[in-house]
Amino acid sequence: MALRHIPFFSQTLSLTFTSKPKLNNNNKNRFSFFTPSLSSTALMATSHKVLLPIAEGTEPMEAVIIADVLRRAGADVIVASVSASLSVLARHDVKIIADALVSDVVGTSFDLVAIPGGIPGVENLRDCKVLEGLVKKHVEEGRLYAAVCAAPAVVLGPWGLLNGLKATCFPTLMEKLASYAATTVESRVQVDGKLVTSRAPGTTMEFAVALVEQLMGKVKAEEVAGPLVMRSKHDEENTFKEFNPVQWTFDNPPRILVPIAYGFEEMEAVIIIDVLRRAKANVVVASVEDYLEIVASRNVKLVADMLLDEAAKLSYDLIVLPGGLGGAQAFGNSETLVKLLEKQRESNKYYGAICASPALVLERHGLLKGKKATAYPAMCDRLSDQSEVENRVVVDGNLITSRGPGTSIEFALAIVEKLFGRQLALELAKAVVFARP
Repeated sequence: MALRHIPFFSQTLSLTFTSKPKLNNNNKNRFSFFTPSLSSTALMATSHKVLLPIAEGTEPMEAVIIADVLRRAGADVIVASVSASLSVLARHDVKIIADALVSDVVGTSFDLVAIPGGIPGVENLRDCKVLEGLVKKHVEEGRLYAAVCAAPAVVLGPWGLLNGLKATCFPTLMEKLASYAATTVESRVQVDGKLVTSRAPGTTMEFAVALVEQLMGKVKAEEVAGPLVMRSKHDEENTFKEFNPVQWTFDNPPRILVPIAYGFEEMEAVIIIDVLRRAKANVVVASVEDYLEIVASRNVKLVADMLLDEAAKLSYDLIVLPGGLGGAQAFGNSETLVKLLEKQRESNKYYGAICASPALVLERHGLLKGKKATAYPAMCDRLSDQSEVENRVVVDGNLITSRGPGTSIEFALAIVEKLFGRQLALELAKAVVFARP
């Protein structure tokens, strides 16, 4: 057994305040248990309204984490495209379907406007006059507004919405931020009056929980943060436990399959896809359903690259499953996907899963036999071997597992380390502001 240490930041809220079962591929009733959390008319009538604008080149981790976390809190989040189309190609070729166009929500009153980063996404947001007018009016009315990564410096600054306020942003843009009369601070999340800012993808979960606290209070923020499996201390070193260590070898670049299905956990999937594409892996996002556009567990709509039947014609160095109750159930019911996973194991190739999927897919189909693994805390009692479930990431030979949304960056970076080496994992951790300086 080897214990590896990577110096990662934690993902917990920290604020600075100023002022072999029978399989069935086509079971149309298999999701009858799953009801999207935002479908209740009563909830929608009483929830806080949030505008989340996106554009071509938006950072997908930031946008999806904000939407997911706020919807967990019961907020009515409108993901709005600044272009003429609902379909938006975010960074790292992640395809998001917006709920509306910004031009369609101009007359709507929001409790919060939260702006994600990503270049050129922030430039496209900044140059949208409709959005600029909406946000300026929103701020003039004394409502909460927020931005992360490049957005404070590239969007809020030019719009004149930082004057005299303490703010933070992506590290390389701090001088630009200061040029707009902001008082720059290096906090992971900074709150000054009605303004909330943060630094990068690696701080966005903390940022989103901070937004919940600003909108709904500390009790609600803690209620939302708990199930995310966020880290307890920012200065802890991340560790992943490794058993039966082997050198992971692969084609160049490695081809990685990430399946998605109705009800998958969008934060986990997008974080995995984003980080692995940053590492220059060839990531194939495949729909287990009969269609490419998939609605995730918190109603974020993503578009797969291809259907699973087409993807199954290819070979993969790694297959990695995101969680989410609906998605994991669908994965476990997919004969095609299970056969691909069995083939991976039999050929000593690599496979992994996070959250509900280790229990509902891998354990269910005997793919954890003789392996150490972890899973979402509420699912760990379904694992045959529970001896290592408290670890955030567990590697056993050609298998890697992890716990939940709050461990997803660690999980993805551990995959990068196994495939490409420790140095690249550390570089990417720093790039997304997840590693300690």
